[in-house]
Amino acid sequence: MASSVISFQTCNLRSAFLGERNGIYVSSIPITHICLVRKAVECKESRIGKQLIQVPSNVTIALEGQDLKVKGPLGELALTYPREVKVDREESGILRVRKAVETRRANQMHGLFRTLTDNMVVGVSKGFEKRLQLVGVGYRAMLEGKYLVLSLGFSHPVRMAIPEGIQVKVEENTRIVVSGYDKSAIGQFAASVRKWRPPEPYKGKGVKYADEVIRRKEGKAGKKK
Repeated sequence: MASSVISFQTCNLRSAFLGERNGIYVSSIPITHICLVRKAVECKESRIGKQLIQVPSNVTIALEGQDLKVKGPLGELALTYPREVKVDREESGILRVRKAVETRRANQMHGLFRTLTDNMVVGVSKGFEKRLQLVGVGYRAMLEGKYLVLSLGFSHPVRMAIPEGIQVKVEENTRIVVSGYDKSAIGQFAASVRKWRPPEPYKGKGVKYADEVIRRKEGKAGKKK
């Protein structure tokens, strides 16, 4: 690399205290080499993303480029992968999700789409379910055709249409079981049911998940005499 020279001109500065000019001279400094060091950012491989996905014998996989279709005894699902990740199918039938590029976004997409792929395989072969429980005096649920009817203390019952691919069962009028092969659709419908009357922290009344733990609060104490 050719050498470069940085030179400074002589300048005169007036001192406010001394009332005179001082000559300041800085000699030329030769620079023979300039080097900029940039630290490389390394993206660690996702611990979830590098796990293999076992495909059961009753599940059919169709892979075309970035599009994956999974078909099983319970239903059929499809997923399109972003350009940051790709999915490979080995001879043994195992699916492996890989990163196509080494970026931070690719590292994030790696674990996410591995989980989505595994949910598809498990969903069409075994299925998923979500359980809810109604807590409160007079709270109950019932099925009317393709509608779920909820009595949650409002002046009118709440009617919710059951989406395609989802089965809903009501047990003992206070327990709701949502099942199907699409995990995201099951979770969305269960969250919509819970949204009508979220459990309150004082008496625990409302619609809650069966395994949900509600942090209780102490009510106002009576006036001490």
